[in-house]
Amino acid sequence: MGSVRRELPLPVPVQPSPVSILRQTAYDQTLYSTVRRALDLHHLDVRGKHVVLKPNLVEFDPDRPINTHPLFVHAVLEGFRALGAASVRIAEGPGHRRATLDMADAAVYFDTIPGFESLFTDLNLDAVSLVHFARPHSKLTSLYLPQTVLGADLLVSLPKLKTHHWTGATLSMKNLFGVVPGGIYGWPKNYLHWAGIPECVADLTAHFPRTFALVDGIVGMEGNGPIQGVAKAAGVLVAGRDLPSVDATCCRIMGLDPQKIGYLQLSRASHALTEDFNPQRGETLGSVQTHFAVLPQFEALRLTAKSTVPIRT
Repeated sequence: MGSVRRELPLPVPVQPSPVSILRQTAYDQTLYSTVRRALDLHHLDVRGKHVVLKPNLVEFDPDRPINTHPLFVHAVLEGFRALGAASVRIAEGPGHRRATLDMADAAVYFDTIPGFESLFTDLNLDAVSLVHFARPHSKLTSLYLPQTVLGADLLVSLPKLKTHHWTGATLSMKNLFGVVPGGIYGWPKNYLHWAGIPECVADLTAHFPRTFALVDGIVGMEGNGPIQGVAKAAGVLVAGRDLPSVDATCCRIMGLDPQKIGYLQLSRASHALTEDFNPQRGETLGSVQTHFAVLPQFEALRLTAKSTVPIRT
């Protein structure tokens, strides 16, 4: 267990960040070409670099779309390999179950991704280094974080498009909760809840500036997410270099106002969450917006008629 002083990066001027939206209605072989197109739209140069893919593998229920689909993860894995990455690993630290590989097996990761076990790091059990936060939003001043993600040249967040019973929406930023090791902070990582969920989401996002996001919105989850909601077919893949920009776009796709999501408010100035600030590539927002059901306490997060085009149900 090492101790490394890694301070939060200094604030930099917020720049517009393009986000790509691509249609993908099924988990089939066409997914591989759609993912490659998403990567090409952002001109990623990962030749000779070490890439870590962070899916959302949190719980298993055969009747609910809780986890990032394994075929989506494999398509992204193959996409980065084709771009010349020196290595591409998959890493996750589930917050509920301790037997991570058993859950991955139940979620068909072993059957879908050749050599999955040799490519996978359980972040709950990985070697760690102590990271110090210079300007935290949360009550935390430091965290032990896994060396696998700290040492990555590019950390790729692969969330499922879902609503959330505490934060309203869980996307590429909230997905970073899975890098906090349960082996140190326990299950279900209540240490982060005590420190403030939106605040910890913002702190973790700020600590990993070399990121990319690809959101599995082919079939998402609405209602009582991130575990007990129901399937919602959105038929999209959303990608971008800047996680807050990606998440703001995903919120609009679901019919939610990103300026009302707590961790997005902390992560970016309000102007950075406007639609004009996140120019779209590929499909337009208006062509893919889909009404996601939320719990009653989150109805106030809805986009208003003035802020969005009509949303399909």
